[in-house]
Amino acid sequence: MSLHGHVEAAAEERSGFFIGAADSDEEDHHQLILHRANGLASENRLREAIHWFSVAGSYGPVRPEQLSTFVDCILRNFKSSAAAPSAQSRASSGDADLDCPNCASFLGEPVTVGCGHTYCKRCSQRRLFSKCRICGEAVRGDEKTNVVLCGLLDKWFPEELKKSKTLREVDELCRIKHFKEAVSLATKVIQSDSETTAAVRLSRAEAYMALKQYCLALEDTEFCHGSNCSAEALFRKAMVLHEMGQVDESLQVFLQCLAVDEDFPCAKRQVEKILCDLLSPDHENVKVGLRETTQNTSPHLRSKALVAHAQAQPQSPVQRQHQHQVRATSAHHHLDNEEKRWESLERPGLSRAHSLRVHGYNCVEEGLKRVYSAPQLGDQDKGSLLKRKLSVSDTEPCVVDRGNSKHKKGVTKGFRQQTAKTKICRSVPEDLLDPSDLECSLCMRLFYEPVTTPCGHTFCKNCLERCLDHTPQCPLCKESLKEYLACRRYMVTTVLDMVIKQYLSKECAERTKTHLEETKELSDLTKNVPIFVCTMAYPTVPCPLHVFEPRYRLMIRRCMDTGTRQFGMCINDPQKGFADYGCMLIIRSVHFLPDGRSVVDTVGGKRFRVLSRGMKDGYSTADIEHLEDNKVEDSDELQRLQELHDGVYEQARVWFQNLKIRFHNQILQHFGPMPEREADIQATPNGPACCWWLLAVLPIDPRYQLSVLSMSSLRERLVKIQHILTYLQSIPNN
Repeated sequence: MSLHGHVEAAAEERSGFFIGAADSDEEDHHQLILHRANGLASENRLREAIHWFSVAGSYGPVRPEQLSTFVDCILRNFKSSAAAPSAQSRASSGDADLDCPNCASFLGEPVTVGCGHTYCKRCSQRRLFSKCRICGEAVRGDEKTNVVLCGLLDKWFPEELKKSKTLREVDELCRIKHFKEAVSLATKVIQSDSETTAAVRLSRAEAYMALKQYCLALEDTEFCHGSNCSAEALFRKAMVLHEMGQVDESLQVFLQCLAVDEDFPCAKRQVEKILCDLLSPDHENVKVGLRETTQNTSPHLRSKALVAHAQAQPQSPVQRQHQHQVRATSAHHHLDNEEKRWESLERPGLSRAHSLRVHGYNCVEEGLKRVYSAPQLGDQDKGSLLKRKLSVSDTEPCVVDRGNSKHKKGVTKGFRQQTAKTKICRSVPEDLLDPSDLECSLCMRLFYEPVTTPCGHTFCKNCLERCLDHTPQCPLCKESLKEYLACRRYMVTTVLDMVIKQYLSKECAERTKTHLEETKELSDLTKNVPIFVCTMAYPTVPCPLHVFEPRYRLMIRRCMDTGTRQFGMCINDPQKGFADYGCMLIIRSVHFLPDGRSVVDTVGGKRFRVLSRGMKDGYSTADIEHLEDNKVEDSDELQRLQELHDGVYEQARVWFQNLKIRFHNQILQHFGPMPEREADIQATPNGPACCWWLLAVLPIDPRYQLSVLSMSSLRERLVKIQHILTYLQSIPNN
């Protein structure tokens, strides 16, 4: 279908929509139109999306956050022609050194985020990224400085850390609005150090902008275009242009920023705000523009003014339907006009000329006012303007020329070459290496899988988990870690792990060896087997557990970490601590609750007999031997055993079917249905599953159940169960 055909179809669709919904609530119109616009944007149908977002603005306010899909659509179109480099490729190896993965500058005051990667404090506090540059994980943004790593960097690279802190002072002066002092301090830093990172200039540009010294601010941003902070430089430049009232140009530069780095949240928010202003006639300045243009512009705007006047008067159903027909007809004219504008925009050279308009602007430092182009536009023209602003054939960056262009181009070119060539390769001074600086404060050993909490303290992963079993607080500063515990994502701090493996390889190997030996000891399923003293468990029968005691939290976690996923279950014994016989439980899944408790889904495995008892970190252990049924070899005896099994199975089925519905449903809910009859009753070491299911559901004393569990003769077990069933069936079922 041609563009004209699409326009006609859209007009007809909108006409039918408005007529059919004449009596609907205005808010419903607004939400439906927004849904339509977002659907078109998600399908990358930019032209139609622009139109429908404009229509939504005529029905009610469009909030910036509602334009996220729209911005993504615009950016896809912009990037398809701009072919801008991605920031992700720049930071792909950010975890291999002591530089920030976002700005590639020295980490300085390091902040470790939830995924385990570390950034400089400036990038973290300024929210220059919302996802990790390395792994793509979402970043909270409220993490504190990594205490251990900050101390190490201060010891190893004191001069570089001093520069980082000075930059933080500039940022702090900007934060408290002491902009003149910020400019003064930043200028001193730049003059004293020719290799100062671009971040200092960008902080100074922010201060210049606040002081309305726009030329100087733009000069600093231009200087940084070829640096590792190129996305931030574009963002800062766009902010300056926006403050100057150059909304058209600022929107283009914001999109260039997102093309360089699509995960630049501040830039995306600004684009959403600009689009919201352009699309929303509820904006005060836009209303003035509408009033001015309604008197002497297109029939579409005049009809809109008449409709607005009519809405203030009582209306009959016929009048309301006529009103919507007027809107639909106006929309058709509007779309025809939009098609003509697109045709003119697509003429060769027009978009290029538009993008270069910014070259000739005159910079006036004082007295500039913020002027939007949108307030002078009616609703009809805003869609056209928006399409012109978002022309995707504009692939050249906006460059501001303020005189002395040769000199300034030369300076910028030299800075870009210097940035490209100089990549500082830092190595830790050997005489300053001390393994004690990298010891866990809980186990007093070299970090193994170091994990940093949101409060900035670092511990071995296992040590931290054990502490959180007892209390959801940091072991050092006592700050609440409830949210951290609820997520249970204890990610290794990659920088510290890299430092240990690279510079303390011998000590790391010894620490790893010790850990593996401890893990191997815990993975033996006959020696020092962890014992959960609680209830009866049986082979093949599910046994869900609610784990809340710290000792059992540790025990379950160790079973998972070692890979055995098994532990023993025994009932309590007043004299011995726990019974002489039990059943191994196999962990199928663990559901962790936000407060550290867990629901563990287990199923019975092998039976065992306790040989000796012990304790480890608060929970019981035992040396055990596994039990198996004695197999019947004689064919006649096996035949009789099979007949006994079939008789008991049928007796159990009848008993289960005759239970009261309440008891019947409870058994199904907790233990599942009765197992099917097995063809080979000696196929497994524990015998038929139906015996254990019956033993679990029959209302008998645990001590009696324990005696049956310990039997190694299937015949004896079947006889015991038969006696119990016969007794239960003799009791009247009231």
